[in-house]
Formats: sequence, structure tokens, C-alpha cells
Amino acid sequence: MPKQKNVIKTCRDLIEKFDSTVPNNRKDLESLAGVGRKTANVVLNTAFGQPTMAVDTHIFRVGNRTGLATGKTVLIVEKKLVERIPEDFIVDAHHYLILHGRYTCQARTPKCGACPVYEECMFKDKAAFLEL
Repeated sequence: MPKQKNVIKTCRDLIEKFDSTVPNNRKDLESLAGVGRKTANVVLNTAFGQPTMAVDTHIFRVGNRTGLATGKTVLIVEKKLVERIPEDFIVDAHHYLILHGRYTCQARTPKCGACPVYEECMFKDKAAFLEL
């Protein structure tokens, strides 16, 4: 279903099923059209301050490269991050990890020479990117 149709259906469902209120739990959020685990985590974390981790491609890469949370699936990485990051920091942690993955620990040309966690990082090819 195209995104436009999901947005319209989600709006209708919010009005009809949830009395025009965005739900504050994963089950109800994921019942909305086009809302999966990652989007539900973003809403729960950002709108409701819940200790969730929305793992996108950047966080998945950073978690695996640095060793902060290694795993073959986003769910494994998510669970490890939630266990590992103190609750006081988790509400903001996914924003910092996304930014780190977007601007420093980039997919093709990571800027390892500018990385604040270079010494602790487990990325096996990091030495090749020291000059970037």
C-alpha cells in the first residue's frame, strides 16, 4: 500500500479507534497502517519518553562496528542497546547514535580519524579510514 494511503488510514484509525489520541503502547501503535516496530519505537521514545531504541540502518551499523551492540538483526541490536544503555540516557541515545552513523561512522567512507570512540571501536577496517 502506498504511503499516502497508509497515512490516510492511520488518521482514520486514530480518530475512530483511539478517539483522536496517539496510543502510548507498542501493540496499538503497530496496529496502525504502515507502523512497524521502528516507527513505534520512535513514537514511544520521542513523544512519550519511553526507554526504547529505534534501530535504523545507521544505528545498526554503529552498534555492530563499535561493538556497542552486535547482532545480525535489528531486533537483536535493539535489545542489546536497551539493556546496555542506562535508562537516564536512552531517551536521547538513539538521536546521538543516528547522528554518529550519519556523519562520522558512515557506511562507505567512515571518518574514523574524527571519531570520538576510535580507541574503543571494534571496526576491523578502521585504520584504512584514519585520514578521512
